[in-house]
Amino acid sequence: ISLVERHGIRYHEKTLGQLFCDNSSQQIIDMLLDECDAGQVEIKNKISVTSVEKVPDGFVVTTESNSYECKFLVIATGGLSIPKIGASSFGYDLAKQFDIPIVPTRPALVPLTFSNDMLEMCKTLSGLSVEATVSHHKTKFDEGLLFTHRGLSGPSILQISSYWKEGENITVDLAKGTVLEAVLMQAKQDNPSQTLNTILSRHLPKRLVSLFNNHNTRLGETSDKTLQKLAQSFHQWNITPDGTEGYRTAEVTLGGVDTNNLSSKTMESKTVQGLYFIGEVVDVTGHLGGHNFQWAWSSAHAAAISVNTPR
Repeated sequence: ISLVERHGIRYHEKTLGQLFCDNSSQQIIDMLLDECDAGQVEIKNKISVTSVEKVPDGFVVTTESNSYECKFLVIATGGLSIPKIGASSFGYDLAKQFDIPIVPTRPALVPLTFSNDMLEMCKTLSGLSVEATVSHHKTKFDEGLLFTHRGLSGPSILQISSYWKEGENITVDLAKGTVLEAVLMQAKQDNPSQTLNTILSRHLPKRLVSLFNNHNTRLGETSDKTLQKLAQSFHQWNITPDGTEGYRTAEVTLGGVDTNNLSSKTMESKTVQGLYFIGEVVDVTGHLGGHNFQWAWSSAHAAAISVNTPR
């Protein structure tokens, strides 16, 4: 934060504690590049590494046009997420080359997809956003949910995707913060001639109400048991995703270089001296809200301190 302030970047805090630039996130990129310039860091783009070899004094990294010798090698290559910006399996392949275990990878912080009737429902509601509680076993998130033409997205869905596995259910409370059963029972008592959809639409989007309740009867003509079931259908919507949108849109990669092989203080491999793994290539995955960036900065800082400490 002090670095951000030193560069004159204005920011604000959101509800869940995340800090966002007042203007563009490009300011953070520019800040980091300025710091690299100040540290006389040389950045070379569009270069493919053809081989990495361990030698007595460190490593030899060979590219298509040159070779580089180094005492320490830090792998900060990220995961498989968003291949269009260059994501690849390079870091994992290198770990395997040195017999460093890899925890199986899969997309995380990613939209969930559906098929058949559920997909048609999502398409009908595409673009609709609601505040929801999404849960999977004992894990739950209270954030926005977004219907898309492929399925469900939004912060709460992205969060739960890191815990969900194929074939499992998730439960969605579409009426977070409202006890619908109590609302309906009270409305039935106060104004029995009122329709169900009228009272529901005061607490939920009309498009959502019409899909969940296509029998728009009057409250006085509806049994208490029916009202209870209807309320439960909004509070405990149990659904089974078909899958995810995959690495194409996943914000991070779950799994990666096994932390059991790395020093938690320095990020150096316990079996290959001088070899470090930092950031997303490691099997560490955080929630939305900057936690994965924080892990990248923190693991990088730990490695930097280590390689600059005399041995």
